[in-house]
Amino acid sequence: MNARKIRDRIYWMGSVDWDRRLFDSLIPLPDGTSYNAYLIQGSDKTVLLDSVDPSMSGELMTQLKDVSQIDYIVSHHAEQDHSGAIPKVLEKYPDAKVITTPKAKGMLMDLLKIPEKSFMPVQDGDTISLGDKTLRFIYTPWVHWPETMVSFLEEDKILFSCDFFGAHIATSDLYVTDEGRVYEAAKRYFAEIMMPFRKIIGKNLEKLSSYEINMIAPSHGQIYPRPEFIIDAYRDWVLGPPRNTVVLPYVSMHGSTEQMVEHFVSALVDNGVRVEQFNLEVTDIGKLAMSLVDAATIVVGTPTILAGPHPYAAYCVFLANALKPKTKFLSVIGSYGWGGRTVDVLAKMIPNLKVEVLQPVLCKGVPSKDDYQALTDLASAISQKHKEHDFV
Repeated sequence: MNARKIRDRIYWMGSVDWDRRLFDSLIPLPDGTSYNAYLIQGSDKTVLLDSVDPSMSGELMTQLKDVSQIDYIVSHHAEQDHSGAIPKVLEKYPDAKVITTPKAKGMLMDLLKIPEKSFMPVQDGDTISLGDKTLRFIYTPWVHWPETMVSFLEEDKILFSCDFFGAHIATSDLYVTDEGRVYEAAKRYFAEIMMPFRKIIGKNLEKLSSYEINMIAPSHGQIYPRPEFIIDAYRDWVLGPPRNTVVLPYVSMHGSTEQMVEHFVSALVDNGVRVEQFNLEVTDIGKLAMSLVDAATIVVGTPTILAGPHPYAAYCVFLANALKPKTKFLSVIGSYGWGGRTVDVLAKMIPNLKVEVLQPVLCKGVPSKDDYQALTDLASAISQKHKEHDFV
């Protein structure tokens, strides 16, 4: 794709990756992604903000073929999907200075072997003049690595946010046109990448609130011409209360746990509680992560295998512990054949979750009438907890 004009002497560059379906060998990409770079040509100086994944470097270099001079390369974040083509850019523009945070400088030297002489580290709040345009650099640590920053083009009031406010979407649309679609993609992105650092991200949101932002240009996904759309979404995901929702990931080996899940879901719905149910044999792990952003309660359904939880259930709990959602309650339901330590094992896997563990329901073999009643009671107890906290 060719470079695309955003405003006078401000251009989108980069690549749309229509076919990528996995990120970091872990994160599903059902809609592909993009690697956005931006070129700003001031009256005196020219700057390239970020680059692209190394696999797409040829496309970026083609876009730059008629650009005679680049004075600065801004690296907001050292991860290779944004920084990976910087060595190629430096080959073409050897006198360009790489502007980044001091922490990112060390990372880029380690990851990409960029020589120290090429760097121009900046401090939080520093500016550079391009002549008639001014870039201000704002530290935003843990979005989502410790070295990250964003850039604010003061005259045009554009925030170049790198991973902050990003969304994995491959599209030919330069700007957000379908906010519903982008909301879901951005929420998935937040859940998988940003949620573990939500408390620090809250501070970064507050830091940006003093700027009059007319447009947000992230490094994944489309440009936001209505920045309050994504800023308000982030405020809700980071600072808003949990919802009246139970996330119910489960796996069943011989049908007993599945029977319990079916009864339990019905009991929750009868008590006015919304449910997000996931069969871990087939679920999209990104969808599960998204559901954790808002859920007040997690209930894991698992059979007992080798005296402990099913490996799929253990992985799910490991994921929840790593993502650190704002969940308030957790419980376990499931069946066993002869005994085990399922609850003990899972309880030890959630040191990062500040949750109240509600009475689990485990049955021997196929659930009995008493087991079904215990599930009904658990659903009622969850509903009451949610009402006490005014979760809606």
